[in-house]
Amino acid sequence: MSDWEYGLDLLDPAARKQALLRLEQSAASICDSSPPAFQPGNMHAHTFHSFNSYGYSPARIALLAKRFGMEVAGIVDFDTLDGADEFHEVGRALNLRTVVSLETRVFVPEFSTRVINSPGEPGVAYQMACGFVRRPEPMRLAAFLRDLKERSARRNRAALSRVNEFLSPLQIDYERDVLPLTPSGNATERHMVLAFARRAAEIFSGSDLAAFWTSKLGTPVSETDLPDSPALLNLIRSRTLKQGGPGYVVPTTDSFPPLAEFNAWAVRSGAIPTVAWLDGSSPGEQAMDEYMALNESTGASALNIIPDRNFTPGVRDDRLRRLYEVIDLAVSRHWIVIAGTELNSYGQRFVDRFDSEELRPLVEVFQKGARILYAHTALKRWAGLGFLGPWADRHLPRREDRLSWFADMGRLLTPANEHKLGNVGPADSPEEIQRRIRIVFP
Repeated sequence: MSDWEYGLDLLDPAARKQALLRLEQSAASICDSSPPAFQPGNMHAHTFHSFNSYGYSPARIALLAKRFGMEVAGIVDFDTLDGADEFHEVGRALNLRTVVSLETRVFVPEFSTRVINSPGEPGVAYQMACGFVRRPEPMRLAAFLRDLKERSARRNRAALSRVNEFLSPLQIDYERDVLPLTPSGNATERHMVLAFARRAAEIFSGSDLAAFWTSKLGTPVSETDLPDSPALLNLIRSRTLKQGGPGYVVPTTDSFPPLAEFNAWAVRSGAIPTVAWLDGSSPGEQAMDEYMALNESTGASALNIIPDRNFTPGVRDDRLRRLYEVIDLAVSRHWIVIAGTELNSYGQRFVDRFDSEELRPLVEVFQKGARILYAHTALKRWAGLGFLGPWADRHLPRREDRLSWFADMGRLLTPANEHKLGNVGPADSPEEIQRRIRIVFP
């Protein structure tokens, strides 16, 4: 790997700017040396804007996606779209189809007594919005995004104060120890956990450090896991910040925006509200038809899957059965289905095992979903048209027709020929738009 590639992940803006310039200058040779796209891609990669366990920036993920032969690459960050512009720009330079999404937690009043996809938290759900062209600029849309960040920061500070007390004499400071771990001040629980682990290693060493964590976490910690192995970081997080831990703050109805409010904001911002599915084992996810109908009533049209946590190669178990069941349900409701790995915990794969016996039958579904989201993004960027809205309602009222047309557009379009959408407008029919894309100029 070239030295400048390391620079893509640096938090120093000036150093990163130099690395991004080198990437742009090297784009042609990168494209020449990368394989043709042969797999759907990862549609759920968190960047360092909301914790990537490998420290990957949006640009680095785009570069790796190109080298991995991804047809479409997607990033998603918690409560921020700070990586959107960089990811799309590098995608254009590398002729890589890109999709930008946002993830947050919402409150679902209709499921207030049922756990959905946030373990131990009835009525609270992880929810996504996919297909942003850029950060929302109108004041009222930007204010909602800013509120998501501020709610997250308030929850973090409250949790940190409690954990500091629990881990005494170990203490960290949010501004001094946590925020510098992020490029844009958007800290997550994982940033706090990493800060605690690093600070502990400054105070203790060797057997003393292992004894400290053993006494505080209530389970033996091996010196081989010091100072910040994936196992230790996950243990710190689960024992201090999750339900039952000293830093856990019981959510209230004011902790997160209501589902309907978030979905409406996503639609107004040009994105597609998307349900994030965990594993189908909770009471809420055992009522997925009801949950999807509720989401659909407020604009949701897509389902996100993290396959890697829902199957073990060579094993036919209930997890795999539930994975197939929820995808069948989404397909029957004519929803978009996308898949990816999160990259926010050490050891996670960069791309799913699409060649496995278990996932191979689903590749076509995931590929179609990724193409649809990319086509939505490109049409929004160039013509203001998207998967949702008056133009799609008028020209492609049948949802199955809309899915097929957008999937076909996602196959035909690449960043290199998106400019053909430059003169497209609301008066153009789907057939006319595809005719223009198919024109080959001498």
